[in-house]
Amino acid sequence: MIPENIIQYLERQGIPFERKSHLRAITAQALAASLHVSGFQVAKSVILQSDDALLICVVSAPDTVNLDRVATVTGTRNLRLADEAMFAPRFPGCEVGAEPPFGGLYGLPVVVDEHLRDEELVLFRAGSHTEALELRYADFMDLEAPYLGNIIHDRPGKSLADESAEVAPSPY
Repeated sequence: MIPENIIQYLERQGIPFERKSHLRAITAQALAASLHVSGFQVAKSVILQSDDALLICVVSAPDTVNLDRVATVTGTRNLRLADEAMFAPRFPGCEVGAEPPFGGLYGLPVVVDEHLRDEELVLFRAGSHTEALELRYADFMDLEAPYLGNIIHDRPGKSLADESAEVAPSPY
């Protein structure tokens, strides 16, 4: 069940959302399978720690966070995955591993991978392993005003250079 403070946060901000019940899913990929959607439509929160702060990285379910790229986007140094025991108290009422991406609610900066902008609707964990929230990507971005950049490891078959290369017009 989604904690009430998350629902109230979205309602206070006027953000439309849809609650999606699903079979218990611990991983974001399992959540996608449970709801019969692409893993690229499911956003997961990855909690990182620097020397003195936490931040929430939001990436598609099949992707992994590239710490060097996050550091470049945010200007943060000495990043590492945060220990669950350290960050769990920051998300009261939430199941560990189902942290929502709502940094504005929890007083944490948010970094979003630019690849998520390809999705009009995105499913987010919201403190529960049995219920998710579906929001418009644009509404989420307006709500959180996050850092935005390429913060994932290159996807198989594609490199950062491939994504940023311009296609030359055909001479024919």
